[in-house]
Amino acid sequence: MIRKITAASLLIFSVFSFSCLADSNSQSTLVPFTTDGCSLFPNGPIGQPDLWLHCCKAHDLDYWQGGTKAQRLLSDLRLQSCVADTGHKKIAIMMFNGVQLGGSPFLPTPFRWGYGWPFPYGYKRLSAAEQLQVKALYPLVRDKK
Repeated sequence: MIRKITAASLLIFSVFSFSCLADSNSQSTLVPFTTDGCSLFPNGPIGQPDLWLHCCKAHDLDYWQGGTKAQRLLSDLRLQSCVADTGHKKIAIMMFNGVQLGGSPFLPTPFRWGYGWPFPYGYKRLSAAEQLQVKALYPLVRDKK
């Protein structure tokens, strides 16, 4: 009998904890946009050190604000296409695979999907209030140093 009560109590506590976490995320504040360029990857090849940096900065804007899983896939595909357009199709595929692997919103990295929001944020459609925060902070772009 004690074991059942303990298990039930643990289940109730877990559900309550996750609901509190979800509630705290609904009240989250977005930090101003920052970019570190191509996060753990060169910004361009030798001789053209910033060739695809513009692709990474656009990708970072998407990752900063986050959103749904489908929006993340589209962002990663845009990065791949942008880098491929610089003439480096193999690099573009490597970058796509890298961001698909390392950009999960469930990893506490500074370059995760939705990195502008407190961790963990996960995948979700931004609320109207969150979209207003994005719109207010969107023009405030600065590089991480």
